[in-house]
Amino acid sequence: MPPIVPPFLIGLIAAPLAKRLFKPLVRGVVTTSVGVVMEVKKAAHAAGENINDLAAEVAADVMASQIVSADGHPPTEGVVSKGEKGGDRVESESRSSKIRTSTGAGKTQ
Repeated sequence: MPPIVPPFLIGLIAAPLAKRLFKPLVRGVVTTSVGVVMEVKKAAHAAGENINDLAAEVAADVMASQIVSADGHPPTEGVVSKGEKGGDRVESESRSSKIRTSTGAGKTQ
């Protein structure tokens, strides 16, 4: 009958060897993972800043175009005398379009 080696003795011999072999491997994996996470975090932060900058530029362009379009029209546009019909509709349509464009610019930020 061959001698039976208890698994406990195999564990006592293999544990220090496994520690010596796997500790540097696990340390390298953890170090690399932390480095990758930090790089991804930096890239995400930079992308967020770029999106915020782009949104601010677009909002500024929209506001500038609204100011230019408001200055280019005569000041009596949208104002209707009491004798004309539908005066409230023209004034309310021009007001609602300005409100929509200004609220749309605020949502991008």
